[in-house]
Amino acid sequence: MEVYDPLDPDRGDLEAYAGMVGEFGARVVLDVGCGTGTFACLLAGRGVEVVGVDPAAASLEVARGKEFADRVRWVEGDATGLPPLAVDLATMTGNVAQVFLTDEEWAATLAGVRGALRAGGRFVFETRDPARQAWLEWTPERTRVQAEIPGVGGVETWCELTAVELPFVSFRHTYVFASDGAVLTSDSTLRFRSRVEVEESLVVAGFVVDEVRDAPDRPGREFVFVARRP
Repeated sequence: MEVYDPLDPDRGDLEAYAGMVGEFGARVVLDVGCGTGTFACLLAGRGVEVVGVDPAAASLEVARGKEFADRVRWVEGDATGLPPLAVDLATMTGNVAQVFLTDEEWAATLAGVRGALRAGGRFVFETRDPARQAWLEWTPERTRVQAEIPGVGGVETWCELTAVELPFVSFRHTYVFASDGAVLTSDSTLRFRSRVEVEESLVVAGFVVDEVRDAPDRPGREFVFVARRP
């Protein structure tokens, strides 16, 4: 996990979410699938009270080492097992919404987020538009990245498709470490839900869909949902 941030340094997408924190006057934010804590720490550094939740202990270990991490409440787990909360805004960045493969997993996550929101609180998240077929760009030629990481050395990584069986898309990340030639692989599967499918699931979960925005840093490629607990 210590190599994740250096290999994905461009998190310009987070400023749009930070902007919505101000737009909605949110003072307490729940960051679902916070990963290595980049967004949670960014908000904490700006004086926002943040709860970051992620099931990966290794990610949270990295997160706890970042600046302003001591101002964040870190929870190892997922949205289905949150402590009692009443947050103004819940976020799910980085297309985390697509990791929930079954309808049951997705519904349980929505219920957990809704339960953590105060009345009138909002849930904002993104998901890729299936019509854009983003997976066509997930090739070694388009995704190869090299970085020199302190304490680790040179690392090269790339992504390649392993299966497209819509609405599911599977892919593999490969990591090669120059110091000893070690090769690690990580296999993942994402679900591509349509805009209508996501909107309907939100309504069933008890949300009101206020609007669906375009991702400012990736125009025409993703849906950014703004839902509200009435």
